[in-house]
Amino acid sequence: MKILMLSDVYFPRINGVATSIASFRDALERLGHSVTLICPDYPVGQVDEPNVLRVSSRGVANSPEDRMMRYREVMALLPSLAVERFDLVHIHTPFVAHYAGTALAKRLGLPALATYHTLFEEYLPHYVRGVPSGWLRFIARRLSVRQCRRLKALVAPSHAMRETLERYGVKTRVTVIPTGLALERFSQPADEEDFRARYELPDNARLLLFVGRLAFEKNIAFLIDLLPRILAEHPDTRLIITGEGPARVELTRRARQIGMEYAVRFLGYLDRHGQLQAAYRAADVFVFASRTETQGLVLLEALALGTPVVSTAMMGTRDVLIEGEGCLIANEELDDFAAKVSRLLGDETLRSELARRAKHYATGWHEDAKGIELAALYARLCAKQGPQPNAVAELPAASVGAPPPLAPLTSRVED
Repeated sequence: MKILMLSDVYFPRINGVATSIASFRDALERLGHSVTLICPDYPVGQVDEPNVLRVSSRGVANSPEDRMMRYREVMALLPSLAVERFDLVHIHTPFVAHYAGTALAKRLGLPALATYHTLFEEYLPHYVRGVPSGWLRFIARRLSVRQCRRLKALVAPSHAMRETLERYGVKTRVTVIPTGLALERFSQPADEEDFRARYELPDNARLLLFVGRLAFEKNIAFLIDLLPRILAEHPDTRLIITGEGPARVELTRRARQIGMEYAVRFLGYLDRHGQLQAAYRAADVFVFASRTETQGLVLLEALALGTPVVSTAMMGTRDVLIEGEGCLIANEELDDFAAKVSRLLGDETLRSELARRAKHYATGWHEDAKGIELAALYARLCAKQGPQPNAVAELPAASVGAPPPLAPLTSRVED
């Protein structure tokens, strides 16, 4: 099959959506399928890749990491896309990519599906100021329903996300297909001692690790608030926070307010092909308390590298985490969460057993297995659609039409 994907975000912008797209592209191509991706260009850090079409874009207010594609330039690709004779269109984000993707699918006579990566009803209130959160959640839900009506199928990365869409009133069929892991990437050796030396971390320090975008909805402040309780039993503990995002200033302020600034280290983004793996391996415990994850890929990464996890199990993380399979599940309550972290830090036998079980459990999440599931969905969708005449091969770019009004209140895309 030949698949056309569209997304408002991709590398070098690092988040779960970009990671998911890359994972499925790699898996599908190993299965013999062809995948072309349309995504924004970025002013720095961009790497040319085969079958990735970069569309000129503009900046997004208050979000220097994000870009907004120019709708007309996406649609101007129509004649060249028609020649390729794609089988379907797969949309990954609900902004320009959604409106251009559904328009392209209609012009090309192809079925369109989308992956619903992000729980926007919980996301918007953190970024749109001056509008009551209840109104924003209502808008997010109604927009989701409206957009989903234009699609032939939906993919959700977790059962919780599917249940959420069904609760909204979405009638389009939703198939749960989580993003998998390229487990080979996690089998390469990484130098833990080098990681500690690079960031001037004491050899005897107990390391707690968080990996992810520094966004308000990730509930990272809760992890900082745990520290006084944990340090009471393990005074050499340090919380390592990797990633960047809009909440960094507030998180730094929070650590200072509670006197924990010395115990928190912000490392920014780490190279995913070496330094990030070294961070996972150097950590004693991976900690996570996000309320809005539609899956939680970083949890699987930690497990694959044998890093025991202490986490809440909310939304999509419920599908990933099984008590005892490399993790301890905690309540979002300071005493309970801190007690579980302290227990792991103080029990080498338990930590070693969870590390062993974590690696075994992660093998069931290989990205090739998930790619097979997605390819099967594509095949069913194409069979229902039937052969479609490609009537726009000679369509001039000038006839692409005007862009629709973008209903979303923000163009930021979360992991």
